[in-house]
Amino acid sequence: MEAHQLAQLKELEKQLSQYKKIVAELTLENTVLKDVIEKKL
Repeated sequence: MEAHQLAQLKELEKQLSQYKKIVAELTLENTVLKDVIEKKL
């Protein structure tokens, strides 16, 4: 694997990590909101 490919791979891995964090945060937020709605109903 060439140097530019390794750099690109590392950048993609960094982006994937950021996206996974966003998905986890949104999933948590969604769960909390659903719990609030259920308690109000």
